[in-house]
Amino acid sequence: MMKPIRVLLAEDHTIVREGLRLLLNSQPDITVMAEVNNGRQAVAAVRKHHPDIVIMDLTMPDMDGLEATRIIHAEHPDVAIIILTMHESDEYFFRALDAGAAGYIVKKAATNDLVAGVRAVARGDSVLYPSVAKKLIRDYLTTHERDVPKDEGYTILSDREREVFFLLAQGLTNQLIADRLVISPSTVQTHRSRIMEKLALQSRADLVRYAIRHGLIEP
Repeated sequence: MMKPIRVLLAEDHTIVREGLRLLLNSQPDITVMAEVNNGRQAVAAVRKHHPDIVIMDLTMPDMDGLEATRIIHAEHPDVAIIILTMHESDEYFFRALDAGAAGYIVKKAATNDLVAGVRAVARGDSVLYPSVAKKLIRDYLTTHERDVPKDEGYTILSDREREVFFLLAQGLTNQLIADRLVISPSTVQTHRSRIMEKLALQSRADLVRYAIRHGLIEP
């Protein structure tokens, strides 16, 4: 029997935190092993318990979720962090990814989206709530000049790499991309690595920015 995914909850609203605990503990493969109500406690709890995943609110007292994410990711890169927040702005989205978050899910998402996100991140995937990615792309294209040409880096991607690129930029996990393209998750990861190398990108946030700034994704 596989051991359960161990989750740390960092959320300052007691009712929300209790709801998350009940939801996650009802899953046979997930267990909430600790709870905290601010970012500083989250950093200390990760040092003490070393969970598999941290579900992190952004707006908390005594160190916000972004700073806590940055510290935890630097100290424990193997601990995955999912941001669970009400914020859908590009400012928080990109700052969270830059800080090292493996996932970004809005609180209005369905409960099964969060559970699926925890499992996906535990497998090593990234999770960007699709509607958030699409909204950011749409907002960016309507408020910024699209005068950056499609550069040579993008043109050297193969047709399959372009398909994977579009789906990654829209927030799909490796597993979902594999299902859609009828290929294996390991093949998706291989394409992803080649895309990042060819375009000189370092992170998922870089990939999303690249897609938006070069007008490669339509709203």
